[in-house]
Amino acid sequence: MTKEPQLTRAPGGAAPPAGPAVLRRANLSLVLRELRDHTSLSRADIAEATGLHRATVSNLMAELLERRLVREVGVEHVGAIGRPRRAVALHGAHVGALGMEINVDYIAVHGTDLSGRVLVERRAVYDTMGSGPDSAVRRLGLVAKEAVEAMRRAGAVPAGIAVAVPGLVDVTRGVVTLAPNLYWHDLPLADQLSAILGPLNVPVRVDNDANLAALAEYTSGIAAGTPDLVYLTGEVGVGGGIISGGKLLRGADGFSGEVGHLRVDPNGDQCGCGRIGCWETKVGLAALVRAAMPEQAYGLPGMPVPDPGERVADIARGLASGDRRMMMAVAQVGEWLGLGGSILANLFNPRVIVIGGYFASLAQWLLPHAQDQLQRLVVAAPAAQCRFVASTLGFGAASRGAASMVVNHIIDDPAAIMDPLPRPAAY
Repeated sequence: MTKEPQLTRAPGGAAPPAGPAVLRRANLSLVLRELRDHTSLSRADIAEATGLHRATVSNLMAELLERRLVREVGVEHVGAIGRPRRAVALHGAHVGALGMEINVDYIAVHGTDLSGRVLVERRAVYDTMGSGPDSAVRRLGLVAKEAVEAMRRAGAVPAGIAVAVPGLVDVTRGVVTLAPNLYWHDLPLADQLSAILGPLNVPVRVDNDANLAALAEYTSGIAAGTPDLVYLTGEVGVGGGIISGGKLLRGADGFSGEVGHLRVDPNGDQCGCGRIGCWETKVGLAALVRAAMPEQAYGLPGMPVPDPGERVADIARGLASGDRRMMMAVAQVGEWLGLGGSILANLFNPRVIVIGGYFASLAQWLLPHAQDQLQRLVVAAPAAQCRFVASTLGFGAASRGAASMVVNHIIDDPAAIMDPLPRPAAY
């Protein structure tokens, strides 16, 4: 679990006074956070929102403009006399943030600049589950190098890389503790990927895929700004990211959200985690493919690993044509989706449950069954008006959230990408 940095305390127990460098870093972060949350603001707007003196804001803005982290975007007029204010916006076109996701059957990348402009976005089919961790990390490193080069051609140098993984992650150490569907145990992914990238010298972070996707949904998805939501990945495995009170819920050790391993059927199938009857054995993509297209099931000898989007497109075409076997398979998955969703609704009382991945692609067929079960099984209904909604971010939600996490780290500590400059003592 990531801990917030703390100031070292003096012998008497009181926090030492913050020096000019610490105050400068905090104030730069304050300004950048305001600009991240708004299209543009004037210096006066920023001073009012942050409580900083206007002279301090002007000094900070001069530095940020010099570093090309913000840009002036025009003049706005305020009040009856039309007093002009020069507006500024987040810029940083030369500062990159690379988000990646490695999952059972693909690797995805989403690279942006500091303002969120997309520089590279792609997904490549890859049999991670069948390749072993060493080969998978090498492939991940190759994809990362290609993405970094593409970002550099676009004029941005990555200031960080974040990798989304479907499993338990020790975020502080960058270690994948357990990813059952990848057969990974105690894999020091951050260190290994950093070693592969070598001279690029880019900080690497690792986090759970559902957590990062939930952050993407909260910041830019269909339920953006909803303070209480649950995000469900629709992959071979099923994970959950929980936003409670506008904050990501990590739990005591950072391992919350493993909702795919809720035991829903004691007489069910064995899960990749080794247990029986886990929720993802009922609603994961592998379960749907096995029921809807058994001849193309995951794990069959000699069966190539296609893009998950292609599998889902095949099923969607079958559903549109009225294929009875596929209709029955999707109805069954929808009912199990609603049952598990009701457990989450009873536990966390979210306003929405956002479904991603293949769930979103097949939402028109899945959601009627899932919503019926949700309304039937939620104890607080109809008072708790929770509903399923389909994500618009597709299979790229986790990599998008990973890039956003890098941007947030930069904004929280902009000094990490800025060489020291002599400045007035007004900081």
